[in-house]
Amino acid sequence: MKRKGLRSLLPAVCLTALASAAWGCGDASDGKIEVEIVQYKPEAANYFKTVEEAFNASHDNIHLTISSPNDAMAILKTRFIREDYPDIIGIGGDINYSYFVDADILADISDYEGMQDVNEGYLDIAEALELVPVDGTYILPYAANAAGVLYNREMFEEHGWQIPETWEELTALCDEIAAEGILPFYFGFKDTWTCLAPWNAMAVELAPADTTKQVNKGQTTFTDEYSELAEKYMALLPYGPDDPFAYNYNDACTAFARGESAMYPIGSYAAPQILSVNPDLKIDSFVMPASDEKEGRTLNSGIDLGFCVTKDCKNKEAAYEVLNFLYEDDTLQKYIDAQTSVPCKKGNFELSSLLDGMTEFIESGNMTDYQDHYYPSEMSVDALLQTFLIEQDQDAFLRNFDTSWQRYNRDIIRMVQEYEAAHGSAE
Repeated sequence: MKRKGLRSLLPAVCLTALASAAWGCGDASDGKIEVEIVQYKPEAANYFKTVEEAFNASHDNIHLTISSPNDAMAILKTRFIREDYPDIIGIGGDINYSYFVDADILADISDYEGMQDVNEGYLDIAEALELVPVDGTYILPYAANAAGVLYNREMFEEHGWQIPETWEELTALCDEIAAEGILPFYFGFKDTWTCLAPWNAMAVELAPADTTKQVNKGQTTFTDEYSELAEKYMALLPYGPDDPFAYNYNDACTAFARGESAMYPIGSYAAPQILSVNPDLKIDSFVMPASDEKEGRTLNSGIDLGFCVTKDCKNKEAAYEVLNFLYEDDTLQKYIDAQTSVPCKKGNFELSSLLDGMTEFIESGNMTDYQDHYYPSEMSVDALLQTFLIEQDQDAFLRNFDTSWQRYNRDIIRMVQEYEAAHGSAE
């Protein structure tokens, strides 16, 4: 069932985006079908430039234009207000995708044959992002990242440290590392967004994957679901630098690259920055062990980039031809290599060695999405987390989380509860 309950929400969000855009779908003078992509990862601009050139060189009837602007989401929202839609958008699997699905902007691409090749775990993640259940599929998951703990492989081998699989083993390892005069973790909490990395990685084992949906239905509270998570997060701080709020993301990456800590709780996306400082560093990773039990472990992974066809696309067949090109193994492998990513497509792809410790989870589809993919940006959960870690007042933090959620999600909460009343459980 297709919902349009939040169609008024998207313009409200978009009105905060004051950026202007000059792109538009023009007519090709040579008669070719024009297909335009706007994608949100400027750090991948060079990759997409080569894709654009390779596609146009190999297709006589379609001309592809790919834009990779800074502040792409603001630009897209502004264009949506103007009803100036690109044919395809490249976005992450987060709350913005949820808004776009609900606002009826995206086309159902469940008939696209490439969907058969997608790792089921990422299709499940995409479906879970729907605010309420809708018929159809609206994103082709392309590449993902994984978050947990990066570690210095040579340092671990030298000292004989074992990879932990439970919370008790993790804290025991940290004590063992510290006893040898080595800093267990480096943090870069001066940049508030980095506070989300350990939070997300621990949450997949300590809180239900659908926590936000349960809260929206009025079935639970964040105080109930996040209490153990918040307590264990605070327990990590003594294993980091004396003042983790004095260092930003680049500082933390640099320190870890120089061997100033044994581990760094961050996502695979940090690898290029780390290796730019020390290309010879041998990095591996493991799933953050936050639970007291080994059973039910899961990898924190989500859709970092996916492609959506807009409903306004004039030639869906041409758009699918572009998706075919993007989803070719060779094309996707080049993206994986350039961005140290995880493919959302099934197949024999070569992954970075830093993902060795997570490969089992990736191949089996045992992964759970980032909790913050369900958080509205207006709520600034990263800043709430930073304040919590500074003040270490768990009760105040959880109360604030619940209060802020009700404030910034009242329209979604109302929509979900209306849906529940009309249709029963949204599961």
